[in-house]
Amino acid sequence: MTDRARVYGLALYELAREEGLGEALLPQLEGCDRLFAENPDYVRLLSAPSLSKEERRETVGKALDGRVHTYIVSFLKLLIDRDAVREFPGCVRAYRERYYEDNGILEVTATTAAALSEAVRARLLTRLGTVFGKKILLVTRVDPSVLGGMRLECAGKRYDGTVRDRLDRIEKGLRDTVL
Repeated sequence: MTDRARVYGLALYELAREEGLGEALLPQLEGCDRLFAENPDYVRLLSAPSLSKEERRETVGKALDGRVHTYIVSFLKLLIDRDAVREFPGCVRAYRERYYEDNGILEVTATTAAALSEAVRARLLTRLGTVFGKKILLVTRVDPSVLGGMRLECAGKRYDGTVRDRLDRIEKGLRDTVL
């Protein structure tokens, strides 16, 4: 995320928080972010210098008015005015990070070889909540290449307890052994 995206995203969050809309706008922003990711041609259109800024602003208005909060439509129009539409994903990320920080939420990604059962998922949520002292937003991924165990990623750190990681460390140790 660029500094510019962080500044814009945090400014939008502060406005939303002051208006009591911090939580309400987050899923709408994430929905727009997914929409843009799935339709990169639309983002290129909103960034195209061949169209006037007013035409690009009208395009956003027609597409999103009544579907998302007015603040989001206005925010996108501001990004168009500042030639910063491509910064939108970073803005959403900055908004989400500040919202999570303010609300004591920690996003944790758990990668396992097979899908977690509801019982294991519930125990993991409880344990992580106790360890980190925050509400946990658990994202699960299945990756058969880990073979077993679990890899957790949160707050920029990785905790790897997978069989694949153990095997890799054993292999490295054997390669580094001088005979």
